Amino acid sequence: MARRRLPRPIFDYIDGGADDEVSLRRNVDAFAHYELLPDVLNDVSAIRTGTTIFGQPSRWPLMLSPTGLTRMFHGDAELAVAKAAERHGLIYSLSTMGTTRLEDLAQAYAGPKVFQIYIFKDRGLTAEFVARCRDAGFHGLALTVDTPVAGNRERDRVSGLSLPPKLTLRSMLSFALHPSWSIPALTGSKFDLANVSHKVDALASGPMSLFDYIGGQFDRSVSWRDVEWLAGEWNGPLAIKGVMTPEDARRSVASGATGVIVSNHGGRQLDGAPAPVDQIAAVREAVGDAPDVICDGGIRRGSDIVKAIALGATACSIGRPYLYGLAAGGEAGVDRVLTLLTEEFERTLALAGVNDVASLARRHVRSPARHDG
Repeated sequence: MARRRLPRPIFDYIDGGADDEVSLRRNVDAFAHYELLPDVLNDVSAIRTGTTIFGQPSRWPLMLSPTGLTRMFHGDAELAVAKAAERHGLIYSLSTMGTTRLEDLAQAYAGPKVFQIYIFKDRGLTAEFVARCRDAGFHGLALTVDTPVAGNRERDRVSGLSLPPKLTLRSMLSFALHPSWSIPALTGSKFDLANVSHKVDALASGPMSLFDYIGGQFDRSVSWRDVEWLAGEWNGPLAIKGVMTPEDARRSVASGATGVIVSNHGGRQLDGAPAPVDQIAAVREAVGDAPDVICDGGIRRGSDIVKAIALGATACSIGRPYLYGLAAGGEAGVDRVLTLLTEEFERTLALAGVNDVASLARRHVRSPARHDG
């Protein structure tokens, strides 16, 4: 439905990855390599799914990842996603590159919320975000660390996607054939990176490529000392997003983080990186039981979440799935995605003979292709 309703350049921005899209495919395919080993003759008449993420209660082990430029996919943007998350008792993460001011989201959304942050070249902007999040009542921060430069997203280069979207000769026909998207986009609320536009003077000079904009704002010199600085400034739940190895997970916790989000940015940055789910067991072993370990990437079924939890994840997070729903039907579309995943998650637990998500363990999953378990 999202593919039908969006102009091709906009859909490709959701759907695409970097370079040959190897990691994009691997993120999804990796889950199929894991088998679930069910317990039988357990009472599954009632199943407990609640957990804690970023120190906040969640109805089940899922959170909604931060995604940028959300207004491109539906006019209700981040608020539609947050409202659906609140209805399902889930944590919502707002991106620095979102199109809704963090204060506006906090006012509209009473549920647990996390702000995804970068350490910019202008450290003052990062410190400003920390203060704004504290004042607005955000419960946690997620520091993205896998974007020293923008990934080579070739679908976007082919389509000429720019910020704001620019009608090129190549893409004009697709925009013209989708008036239900194009007319609201041209006549509705101004497209704006609402949380950073007051600091980004370059936006006033006209459209620029997304990759040039992103590449110009991020700091290649960011180090672990910056993580220590941010942890001290925030003094609350902090996850490092983009960690892929046990060594970096340990270093994250040693630097003041309370958790890690194991992620390759949805296959949109370093192509050839492993699937996050394949790293979960080793990361959990490295950091011990206390820190949050969140599996981000490739989740398409509720059973995928069961597998990740059994491998040692605290929870999973999704981005593309809810964006497909948002593009297909706004808030109702996001709600439908979350309903489907909830039903699949609970059904899988019942079929696996597990009546409490806390009792999911390594023995419930194995990977014959990897000769483990």
